[in-house]
Amino acid sequence: MYRIGVDVGGTFTDFTLLEQESGEIHFFKTPSTPHDPSEAIENGLRAMLEELSFSAADVVYLGHGTTVATNIVIERRGARTGLITTKGFRDVLELGRQARPSIYDYRVEKPPVLIPRDRRVEVAERVGPDGEIIVELDEASLQQAVSKLAAQGVESVAICFLHSYRRPEHEQRAKAVVAAVMPDAYVTLSSEILPEFREFERMSTVAVNAFVGPKMGNYLRQFRDRVKGAGVPVEPYTIHSNGGLMSIDTVYANPVRTCVSGPAAGVVGAAEIGRTAGLPNLITFDVGGTSTDVSLIHDATPLFTSARLVAGYPVKTPMLDIHVIGAGGGSIAAIDDAGSMKVGPRSAGAAPGPVAYGRGGTEPTITDANLCLGRLDANTLLGGRMQINLDAARKVITDAIATPLGLTMEEAAHGIIQIANANMSRAIRSVSVEKGYDMSEFALCAFGGAGPLHAAEVAVECGLPRILLPREPGTLCARGMLLTDLSSDYVRSYFADCTAENWATVLDLFTTMEQDGQDWLDKEGVPAERRRFKRVLDARYRGQNFEVKVDCDGIGPDDLAELQERFHAAHVKEYGYDIRHRAIQFVSARLQAIGEVPKAPQAKVAGGVSLDGARKGSRPVYMDKNHGWVETPIYWRGDLPSETDFSGPAIINEMSATTLVLPGQTCRVDAWGNLIVRTAA
Repeated sequence: MYRIGVDVGGTFTDFTLLEQESGEIHFFKTPSTPHDPSEAIENGLRAMLEELSFSAADVVYLGHGTTVATNIVIERRGARTGLITTKGFRDVLELGRQARPSIYDYRVEKPPVLIPRDRRVEVAERVGPDGEIIVELDEASLQQAVSKLAAQGVESVAICFLHSYRRPEHEQRAKAVVAAVMPDAYVTLSSEILPEFREFERMSTVAVNAFVGPKMGNYLRQFRDRVKGAGVPVEPYTIHSNGGLMSIDTVYANPVRTCVSGPAAGVVGAAEIGRTAGLPNLITFDVGGTSTDVSLIHDATPLFTSARLVAGYPVKTPMLDIHVIGAGGGSIAAIDDAGSMKVGPRSAGAAPGPVAYGRGGTEPTITDANLCLGRLDANTLLGGRMQINLDAARKVITDAIATPLGLTMEEAAHGIIQIANANMSRAIRSVSVEKGYDMSEFALCAFGGAGPLHAAEVAVECGLPRILLPREPGTLCARGMLLTDLSSDYVRSYFADCTAENWATVLDLFTTMEQDGQDWLDKEGVPAERRRFKRVLDARYRGQNFEVKVDCDGIGPDDLAELQERFHAAHVKEYGYDIRHRAIQFVSARLQAIGEVPKAPQAKVAGGVSLDGARKGSRPVYMDKNHGWVETPIYWRGDLPSETDFSGPAIINEMSATTLVLPGQTCRVDAWGNLIVRTAA
């Protein structure tokens, strides 16, 4: 029996296959197909199963991560969307908050509103913050609003009434009218997507969900059909932004929850690998073809956030705290109007890709620079399945960068790498130093197709003492699909002082949400012994604007004092202080329903016989301006013996990635096949 994880990236689609009986893991990559991401999934499944001589009928699990929803928002190619809201509130989407993070940068522009004003209609109704109906729903104005949207050819409708998180009946009635008048429309209710206070974030989240819903639905149908077409008999799952899995039907109703789907799997996989390797504190460094994703793992637990911007649009839903920048192997290097070199965020992506790929690319990229410096082997990408035109890469860097700036080709290529590394290092500091963490206590977990190539220099720049490089790091996000569980998140807003009576009400809310979770797990077919629930309370000191999260597992109705102590401790951890004399206020109760699934085991790897046996020759590699070109030994990772140390410089090749070890650094292969690099830092 086989279990398969798939990660759809902007440049490559990655696969990990686990043989359940033996525990053996196989890895595979294929170029992505941006016009239809599901096509690459089918192509890769067929090619991988054929190459390994496995039967698709023996696949018992398939999980996948995707950036389709995020790309729809970035490219603003979603459905023609309309909004129905409370009278007087249709401009909330444009008014937003008063926060202006770039107030002095006149070049910064707000992204255009996803739903233009003429497709935002108002309905006479009003619910108070306590759930009391102040104005009954006006059926006549509702019918008029829906008819207006239908006449405008709207494909998807977002419904967001004031304080509907406390009383959803008006939204539910509006949904019924939309279904009667516009039976083919995709409909999203804020009371179902985000039953939580803060009107702007709730409206923005439901707008994004409605905007991506129809096209995400088309993709999911194609995905399901192509998986069946490849002969795989099981219903596939999708990982969502919180690091858990959801069925296709759940994703169709909640596509906004997949906005960091693929990167989330990598963080989950890295946490488990780091725990096994004895490195529980990690900064994940996932460099793909289009972007770099960084996140922080403390005590083998990823950090979470309840809100973030997706292409400039606020989305409030539980998710892993992942920072994304436009720096990847396909990032384009160019000279700006001031005569300075810039790298990214524009990317050549999978089509046309870097110039060296020979698919029509005309601008130099980070991948082209690494090839020109000898850091990438033109003959071993994807195990030799990808043909590379090294001369074309050298020519474009010389013509576009080196000659205009008066540099040698090597200086220009290394300059591209240095700028990219600086951008990546800033992203790492934003999730670590800027949040009060000491980077000397962390290791850099590098993965993605280009992460191991940049990790050595980035770790030195950031002062990180160790680098963890998992096996086949270019496919770790796909491997993460085999290390995660089914999960779904629930929330109920409840504003009340911290008293015994109100704590009893919070416990009742947890019980209600747990029943919702049980119902969902019933639909997913999860047996009772594999179910568990996590309880978290959002709370704050009275007078504060923002809240902290308090773990409520194991706290009963008589444990109010324990809850208060946990809140004070959480506040100290978040802000560095507590105010014990000030009253505590409840804000929202959250529950995560988890259905445990069998996971890929962390098996020890025998490795090769000797270091000499793993060496496949040497070649000149340009290290930096001090070392210049250095004759560097080349190793094949699968042949490296376990529990063996060796020193840099070194290049370590494998199917999905290339690792660079700098002069002065040492590398060790641990019992699980991970590379542990100690940096000069």
